[in-house]
Amino acid sequence: MVLRDWLKSFVLTVFSLSGCMTFAAPLRAETTVFAAASLKTALDSALAAYEADTGLSATASYGGSSLLARQIQLGAPADLFFSASVDWMDVLDESDLLVPGTRQDLLGNALVAVAPASTAKPLILSDLPDRLEDGPLAMALVKAVPAGVYGKAALESAGIWDVLATRVAQSDNVRAALALVATGEAPFGIVYATDARAEPRVTVVAAIAPASHPTIRYPIARLVQSRSPEADRLLAYLAGPEAAAHFSAQGFTVLVD
Repeated sequence: MVLRDWLKSFVLTVFSLSGCMTFAAPLRAETTVFAAASLKTALDSALAAYEADTGLSATASYGGSSLLARQIQLGAPADLFFSASVDWMDVLDESDLLVPGTRQDLLGNALVAVAPASTAKPLILSDLPDRLEDGPLAMALVKAVPAGVYGKAALESAGIWDVLATRVAQSDNVRAALALVATGEAPFGIVYATDARAEPRVTVVAAIAPASHPTIRYPIARLVQSRSPEADRLLAYLAGPEAAAHFSAQGFTVLVD
């Protein structure tokens, strides 16, 4: 809460100092989505189809949901926020940075344990401490990035977090954690099922029970600082059947009709 209050105070100070500027920021033709890193493969595909269908330009900036939310609080020029965390969307909602009525939970996902494809053998999650031997466990930041938060909860539920805590190699986002496993720098990692599907160099060695961690939901909303005249159109597209096909193809659960 202290960090959140400091960020809000900082943003208000910046706006106060710039109050003497009377001109309005120009409308931007391109629509920018700040999106969780785990969405990259599916969202890149959906945005390419959107541009082909409409002739309109759209781009995505990927990262951990926590980092993106903080950038938005500091006034980053984004039009939509597509988060892997309800909590981080709540932070922006509480800061009055979402356009009312535009927020909706769009997708669901699942957690899995992965290993390099060349060495993969099925894993019982409780055996992970022994199977790691001297290697690290690749995860996204366990106190901030949704995939890391969910993964830590699952390991706590399995009763092995205390044993593994000092052996976790934490990354800024889940795709970076996935890369550690894909390149062989970590023998195991905990990522989303959709990430595993997008990376042929890893294999799923264990599915992680949904009941062992908070429900994974991906909310999306338009931001009050949006300057794109096409932001609402892109939001409707991403929540519609055309984009749903791209998300489903990557293994996401589509939560809207």
